[in-house]
Amino acid sequence: MAFKWLKRNKNQPENETSGEQQLTENVDSEQLQQPQKQDVRPPESDADLSNDLEPEPSAAQERIGYFKRLKKRLYRTRKSLSDGFDKIFAGKSKIDDDVLEELEELLITSDIGVQTTIDLIQRISKAKVTDIAELKSVLQSEILCILKSHPQATAAEKSTPHVIMVVGVNGVGKTTTIGKIAASCKAAGNSVLIAAADTFRAAAIEQLMIWAERADAEFVKHKENADPAAVAFDAVAAATARGCDVVLIDTAGRLHTKVNLMEELKKIKRTIAKQVPGAPHEILLVLDATTGQNALSQARLFNEALDVTGLALTKLDGTAKGGIVVGICGALNVPLQYIGIGENIEDLRPFDPEQFVEALF
Repeated sequence: MAFKWLKRNKNQPENETSGEQQLTENVDSEQLQQPQKQDVRPPESDADLSNDLEPEPSAAQERIGYFKRLKKRLYRTRKSLSDGFDKIFAGKSKIDDDVLEELEELLITSDIGVQTTIDLIQRISKAKVTDIAELKSVLQSEILCILKSHPQATAAEKSTPHVIMVVGVNGVGKTTTIGKIAASCKAAGNSVLIAAADTFRAAAIEQLMIWAERADAEFVKHKENADPAAVAFDAVAAATARGCDVVLIDTAGRLHTKVNLMEELKKIKRTIAKQVPGAPHEILLVLDATTGQNALSQARLFNEALDVTGLALTKLDGTAKGGIVVGICGALNVPLQYIGIGENIEDLRPFDPEQFVEALF
């Protein structure tokens, strides 16, 4: 949505937690109140980003280049599905109930999800597929149908500043995602301000500051353990006074099972609205693809509390279960805006269903 809003409102050429139990062990209220020293290097940022902000090639060249990277980064998922197909269809000459049952198991273990998998198998059965090659083609078409039927992000009403509140549990890649979006906005000619409202986690402010410097974005922070809502309030006020186009607000790594922490996010949301009516214009939930079905659980609970407007799914290059993309689109009524397939700034892109399915198969 941010990309669409920027294109519409700026006079420019058109042109990141395994399971729920592990989350509970890693993030609790005591940790938030007792920050410890950590490496200040941004998560997922081992790569040298010194050239990330170089001018981009033509749209056609860039699309081809990104598709090659996408296909390469989805190798684990594609190989898992391919190996599974080979095992299921080995020595089979027809599609029977046994084949469909094995296919169902493969799709579920690929993190597509139980209900979405059941729907896919039912569609294949109704198509009365008899040939193995035809089955693969039908499956590909049905997956694309699910992805394309997923709600698309729509441009928000014109507002300056355009406020984006970024939420998600620790470790999913919020800081990195904010940095990448900020760099994209700057490259489009927009002024950007980043707010460090994650005041509890040790080194969070320093990490975000590094990304703000790399993206050439303005930065607002308070001292550690300050009231996050106060940081958000001051950031939006500063952006309004300075005429900034976009405000990206980082928030603490909320554990979605902790009600008090979810309530704090609601407080930040209310505080932002006091500065700019209708803000935040976007609430972007960042999810880690490697957590599988737990990402779906997080999405449902965050959405219930905050009315999430969009999703960013990171670390698709680090999992063999990229079917979570299909699972999310099949189970949630929230737009999947971005997918992340690597560490570099250009590896976070708006989600393209056709491109994703083509790279997956």
